[in-house]
Amino acid sequence: MNQNSLNDISVDELVERFVAIAMAQDEALLEDETKKYNVLYDQMESVEQELKSRQGDAREVLLDLFENKNTHVRLKAALATLAVAPESARTMLQRISDSNEYPQAAEARSMMRALDEGRYVPS
Repeated sequence: MNQNSLNDISVDELVERFVAIAMAQDEALLEDETKKYNVLYDQMESVEQELKSRQGDAREVLLDLFENKNTHVRLKAALATLAVAPESARTMLQRISDSNEYPQAAEARSMMRALDEGRYVPS
């Protein structure tokens, strides 16, 4: 999947692709498939960049994914929306952290710490 192929699909299709990638990442984590996860990470970045480039920064449509039953989908949606909805995204990160569902809870805690310490600034 390259950036050019993403230019031609709708925002709804981008959201569907985002969910599919997040679900595949979750499976790769469970199966300890690092190479697969890394490929999926790059694909997720491409989808996020395409959403960001859409008029008005369409990443905020990912806020609807905060209700997804999969913790990894919610985590990735929270991370992707930190720049466009920081309070909602931070609340979701806290909920994931509080759930103690690993490894997502650890990633949520790590991101909140990076935000608090100024080591990460969403863009």
